[in-house]
Amino acid sequence: MSAKNYFLFNMQHNQEHSHDAHVDLDNPADIELNKPSKSRFLFLLFFFGIFIFSWAGCYNLYEHKYKSNKDAQAPESSLYDPKYK
Repeated sequence: MSAKNYFLFNMQHNQEHSHDAHVDLDNPADIELNKPSKSRFLFLLFFFGIFIFSWAGCYNLYEHKYKSNKDAQAPESSLYDPKYK
């Protein structure tokens, strides 16, 4: 085998192994590889999203609650039984 052929053979052989090594590596944090993990992640994302949305709505209602204005003075002509001069 000539040096040129040997070099080409080794180059192809190394490319095949490096390609296989790339395909065989799995990221354990990838949720697409584990369906229960993906399901749990999506459930928790949905649950906490709804929880925070609800809590923010309740807090907004609390902050903008109705404040009584019994002490406000209305002109006598606009009362339920108006008084005219």
